[in-house]
Amino acid sequence: MTPTITHIGDLVEGCRQGNQQAQMEIYDRYYKAMYNTAYRITGHSAEAEDIMQEAFLRAFTRIDSFRETSTFGAWLKRIVVNESINASKKRKKLGEVNYNGGLENRPDQGINWGDKEQNNEKARLILDQIKLLKENYRLGLTLFLIEGYDYEEICEIMNISYANCRTMISRAKEALRKKLEYYGK
Repeated sequence: MTPTITHIGDLVEGCRQGNQQAQMEIYDRYYKAMYNTAYRITGHSAEAEDIMQEAFLRAFTRIDSFRETSTFGAWLKRIVVNESINASKKRKKLGEVNYNGGLENRPDQGINWGDKEQNNEKARLILDQIKLLKENYRLGLTLFLIEGYDYEEICEIMNISYANCRTMISRAKEALRKKLEYYGK
């Protein structure tokens, strides 16, 4: 029985040497977070799964380009974000309808804020309403509020200026606030 490798640096080195056990351990550690990131950007479960798989393949085949100037998880997440954005652009270019899912923008959905799961309901409502925003607003808010990227990183990812990024996120927050007004929060 071989001992379990626990330090991420050891796992990355194992991947550089082609160790499949190290690759599986990295996959096991990161697949849920990477799937969630892809899903929040694309809004499609199957597409998020495909993007996640492609991102891991890309990461493992290009592991030598990982320079450890950031954490491995941040590097992998950047690959997932880029793959997700590219998939969304491709879908838009092909004229496919973007899936919004969840609650529609109507006040008659019957949200009961008195439930014991009040916070979960509010969080679900907010996430559902983010999905209904324009694509660039949805992407900007997801990267900023959920994924935790700062303005400079979002500028680079979305290929926009710093001023445009701040304005877009401000407008996206306002659009989200207006959508949530229908629900009393």
